[in-house]
Amino acid sequence: MRKNCLTLVLCILHLLLLSRLASGAAARPLVLFDFGDGFDVGTLVTSDAKAALSDGALRVETGRQKTWPGVTLKAPAGKWDLSKYEYVAIDVSNLGPDSIRLYCRVDNPGADGAKNCVTDNITLNAKAAGTLIVRMFSSPWQLSEPLDLIGMRGFPVHSDKVDASNINQLLVFVTRPTADHVFEIDNIRAGGRSRILDAKTFLPFIDEFGQFIHADWPGKSDSVEEIIAAGRTELKDMADHPGPPDRDKYGGWSAGLKLAATGFFRVEKYRGKWWLIDPEGRLFWSHGIDCVRSANATPITDRENYYSSLPPSSSPLAKFYGTGSWAPHGYYSDHSPYKTYDFSRANLLRKYGQSWTAAFARITHVRLKSWGINTIANWSDRDIYLMRRTPYVTTINSSARRLEGSKGYWGKFFDVFAEDFSRNLRKRFASEVNSTATDPWCIGYFVDNELAWGDEVSLAVATLISPEDQPAKKVFIQDLKAKYKTIERLNAAWGATHPTWDALLLSREAPDKKKAWDDLAAFYTKTAETYFRTIRDELRRVAPLKLYLGCRFAWVNDRAARAATKFCDVVSYNRYTYSVEDQHLPDNIDKPIIIGEFHFGALDRGMFHTGLRKTIDQQDRAAKYKNYVQGALRNPYIVGTHWFQYKDQATTGRGDGENYQIGFIDVCDRPYPEIVQASREVGYKMYEYRLKSP
Repeated sequence: MRKNCLTLVLCILHLLLLSRLASGAAARPLVLFDFGDGFDVGTLVTSDAKAALSDGALRVETGRQKTWPGVTLKAPAGKWDLSKYEYVAIDVSNLGPDSIRLYCRVDNPGADGAKNCVTDNITLNAKAAGTLIVRMFSSPWQLSEPLDLIGMRGFPVHSDKVDASNINQLLVFVTRPTADHVFEIDNIRAGGRSRILDAKTFLPFIDEFGQFIHADWPGKSDSVEEIIAAGRTELKDMADHPGPPDRDKYGGWSAGLKLAATGFFRVEKYRGKWWLIDPEGRLFWSHGIDCVRSANATPITDRENYYSSLPPSSSPLAKFYGTGSWAPHGYYSDHSPYKTYDFSRANLLRKYGQSWTAAFARITHVRLKSWGINTIANWSDRDIYLMRRTPYVTTINSSARRLEGSKGYWGKFFDVFAEDFSRNLRKRFASEVNSTATDPWCIGYFVDNELAWGDEVSLAVATLISPEDQPAKKVFIQDLKAKYKTIERLNAAWGATHPTWDALLLSREAPDKKKAWDDLAAFYTKTAETYFRTIRDELRRVAPLKLYLGCRFAWVNDRAARAATKFCDVVSYNRYTYSVEDQHLPDNIDKPIIIGEFHFGALDRGMFHTGLRKTIDQQDRAAKYKNYVQGALRNPYIVGTHWFQYKDQATTGRGDGENYQIGFIDVCDRPYPEIVQASREVGYKMYEYRLKSP
């Protein structure tokens, strides 16, 4: 009998092990280089670099003579077979006094920087350390044969950019350096586990809750009962962690110094650091989350077979079908409008019942306080933030004629000289008169997002290649007439041959940028300053005591940033990096900064894309969150960081295909405990931490 019991136990353990392996558990890392005493530095290939062993690591010093100074590490046996692994990881330390962006390239034979290789990078501040990760496979799952999957940024693939079974070398380097650098690399290893799925049985791959079918992970929901039970567990956890005790009703530091109270949020420099000051006069640092809302629809048109259990039209869950049209990129940019389904909202109905909207809003405010979060940030649900239980920012989007010659990831720039630019802004701000404009819970306004600022003359060049009826072009030519008086003088300065001013107006050709640089730069400045001044003035008409928080720079040059500092109360940046400790304005202009977006993602919980900054797993994601926010707290200019976003994007993507694992909560409304814990560790002590940091 005892023998039979032992056999049964061993069988169960064996099945559990098989189940764990089948669910994608990580394989044991494979060490590629550890730089012990037996490592032969002579096997390295250097380019404008010196390398030497240093306490079990490889110390590398790079110069500035070559475009890509660094070292090449060749596979000792000629190649590595890394087909069972997802990524190559390297521990890196920046020993120098300057920030460094360090790259690693993983090569097949014949790699040229574009083909037969994959590259990634990490930015490290002076004296900082981190882990550089280069993914060989875009997801932990490979398909046994090609399968045409659409509408997603990340998804299981048959083959990727490199043949992982034939990796012959690694390159570690900097690119186009302006300073000498010193760094150490160590513990180069292959990690993660790549699992092959049968393409013939892959579809459908999304279950009734919007989760990936072909994997299991901690926190995956297998039933409605499990979702509800997880909710009860979360309520107990929040009761045990009700939020920081030393806060006023706005989340300001009630235990700290009280400054002048104006009844609204404002900015002030205190003890060498910029701060937000809340309506009661307390120090406030904006620890926030974007996209605090229930909506999370995914397109289903042309891919209904991806989903195992879309509800019939007679189901109560059918109310979450919809239609979408927003798709600036990806498959649906050419297939719009499209039908959608919102698994997130369907799961909220399952979890909270018919009053799910109100229940979700209530628990969201409780969650944020419990997590040490004090700001509902951009793109959030108006009905949630107007409950006035958590301070919030308001989002305004410009609406005006576009500058036809401009280009941008999210669209063309605005013609700020067109009459409808200020007129439409005035109308939009007026709609806030009886709500956010006079609400003490409103911190201020972001206007626009990630505009295409280009280089320091791009908007001026775009103006000149626009059609003759472009208002900005007419203004520019009037400025040129005032300066040069005659077209001949302009031609002489620019090396141009325009016969008349009217011919210049009709021309769609770009000038010689070098010869016309001063004029182009001057008009760029005029455009940027007109943009920020107009918004500032229209905001002040309606909400004179609210903060103008800028335009959320993503791609920006110093000329545009300088213009922002003249008119914004706080300058905003969306900074998808691993640290913002050294973030500052051009010329070290002394002005407060707020981070409008950042995130990190991992692929250990059934999602296909990490987002813009990858991590190894949830623990690593949480650690990088804590490091990022605490780095911002040490930065004297930064007055807040806003994480993008509240919940994971849909597994099969939004309209533009983004399907990032970047949430504090998943599609079933279950928080990720690792990042929640990191948020609490930061948020509960952030005021003391900021004041004590040098």
